[in-house]
Amino acid sequence: MSSTPSAPPRIPPGRSIGDVGLFAWAFGHIAGRTTQTNPPNLFMTLGRHPGLFRGWLWFAGRLMPGGKLPRRDTEIVIIRVAHLRDCAYELTHHERMGAKAGLSRDEIERIKAGPSADGWSESDRTLLEAVDELHSTGNLTDPTWEALRTHYDDRRLIEFVFLAGHYEMLATALNTLRIEPDVHR
Repeated sequence: MSSTPSAPPRIPPGRSIGDVGLFAWAFGHIAGRTTQTNPPNLFMTLGRHPGLFRGWLWFAGRLMPGGKLPRRDTEIVIIRVAHLRDCAYELTHHERMGAKAGLSRDEIERIKAGPSADGWSESDRTLLEAVDELHSTGNLTDPTWEALRTHYDDRRLIEFVFLAGHYEMLATALNTLRIEPDVHR
C-alpha cells in the first residue's frame, strides 16, 4: 500500500477566500484548528466547487459524525474502505479519528488485515466481511445481509450501505485528484 500520492495534486487546494469562497475557507480553517492540521486539503480542494462542496459536506456529515451507527463501527468501515482503496488521505485521517473513537493501534492494524485476522468479535468480523463484499461486488449476498441484520436495525443497515459507498466514492475523488494528506501539527 502506498502511503503518499506519487504525483502532485491535479487541482491544488485553495489558499484564499477568492479560491474557495468564504464558507469553505472559514470551515477549512476551523476544521484545521480542530484536527490540529493545516486547513484540510480535502475541504480546500473541494471548496473550489462551492455548491458541490456544501452539498457534499451536508450529506457526509449525516453519515459521520451525525450517523446512527456507533462511532467505532463507522471508523471500522471507513478505515477498511480506505485500506482496500489504497487511499492515503482517508487512511491517515481516519486512523487518528478511529483512535479517538476507541480503536486501539492493534485493532486499526487488524482492520487492514481484514475479517480473517484473529481477535475479532462476531459483530466486528461481520462488519468487515460486509465491507469487503461491497467493495469487491458492489452488493451483499443474502447470508451477509442476514448476518448484518443480527447486529443492526433497518436505519443502521441503510446507513451502513451509504457509509461504505460514500467512502468508496470519496477515495476515488481523493486518489484521482491526488489530494495529499494533511500535515499534523
